[in-house]
Amino acid sequence: MAVPTTRLMVLAVVRLLQPVHGYDVRRELLSWHADDWANVKPGSVYGALNTLQRDGLISVEEVGQDGARPERTTYRLTAEGEKEFGEMLREALFAADQLKHPYFASVALFPHAPKADVLAALRSRILKFESDLVFLDREQERILAGSGNPSEAEPFHVADAMRLQADHVRADLEWSKRTVRRIESGELDVWGLAGPPPIK
Repeated sequence: MAVPTTRLMVLAVVRLLQPVHGYDVRRELLSWHADDWANVKPGSVYGALNTLQRDGLISVEEVGQDGARPERTTYRLTAEGEKEFGEMLREALFAADQLKHPYFASVALFPHAPKADVLAALRSRILKFESDLVFLDREQERILAGSGNPSEAEPFHVADAMRLQADHVRADLEWSKRTVRRIESGELDVWGLAGPPPIK
């Protein structure tokens, strides 16, 4: 069973920055772009903090208010949270599950769409992937140019997570380019096979 990513990442940031406010956990994960490469949605962070507290993995250090600002809760990892984090991290590190990408279904259904639509969609993906790679490469450079100290900037290991994401994007980009070439050359022609005509 896959490790719940949001739970693992929120525990990790509490452990890294404790004592820490929920707002700072959310901000830290956003600065890491974890919403992109780890699918940690910003809105899920507070719910995760509540669940972790309920489960005894984090505890409230203090609840305070600074002037007219809203009340803020500060969290710290418990001994049980430290143990759970270690177990979840080990399980995640040794996981070798292959991605179940929703686009795989689209590829299997190419014959049911007009060839022109498939080519247009592939070309659109190529442009998107090329743009994503420019952003990811620049972000890696920016992170590695910082101090790496998590109290000042994004830690260097975030650049490695982004590099893995970029490698997946590169693989998708190369597959998309190769598939366009194969369709244009006639090597991949699934539209002349028997079966229902493509949708209009």
